[in-house]
Amino acid sequence: MPHDTTVQTVFPQPARRFDEFERQALYDIIDARRDVRNEFLPDPVDPATLRRILAAAHAAPSVGFMQPWDFLLIRDPDRRAAIHAAFLRANAEAEQMFGEDRRALYRSLKLEGILTAPLNICVTCDRTRGGEVVLGRTHNRDMDLYSTVCAVQNLWLAARAEGVGIGWVSIFRSNDLRELLGIPDHVEIVAYLCAGHVDELYPKPELEARGWRARLELDSVIHEDAWPTP
Repeated sequence: MPHDTTVQTVFPQPARRFDEFERQALYDIIDARRDVRNEFLPDPVDPATLRRILAAAHAAPSVGFMQPWDFLLIRDPDRRAAIHAAFLRANAEAEQMFGEDRRALYRSLKLEGILTAPLNICVTCDRTRGGEVVLGRTHNRDMDLYSTVCAVQNLWLAARAEGVGIGWVSIFRSNDLRELLGIPDHVEIVAYLCAGHVDELYPKPELEARGWRARLELDSVIHEDAWPTP
């Protein structure tokens, strides 16, 4: 079907002004967001709540308004068991990449909740959506991937506001996950998320709390006009 080339006249509307309490609520949610490892409750996520969370993800900005994301909701125990097995294989490889002094801490982190979370969500990016030429993607082909990551962040913050924890599992061989979920070659896997209600969270990011890495000072990553010279 050809694209509609009719130019529509659209007029801007007054921008909504948010009050102090609304602004602070957003900053509080951002500050309280955590990568949940294994602290999930077994209670299922209410369908209406899940719908609101996915709607927030779907409202993310996207290059050329291509909306390249899809959300695979994974509940089947057998499929999740196979995904968990694929994770364990990759995790054993990852452990060997760290020095002896960090392997014990790495093993103790419990980096996934694939089996304990009541819901897994795979977020993908369809790199063909929008056609060969996409507005805003002509010189940076990866803008669709960045757009999908924006959807993940929206999902994460909305989930936190709803009392739902999210854990991002990145330790996979992509081909293993692609085969287990039947994902076609032109679709990129962006995030594998564990989702479920939580009633306890670390007061600060776990890797910071447990001494894996300190938080950088904000001023150390802010630069004016150009990259700082040595």
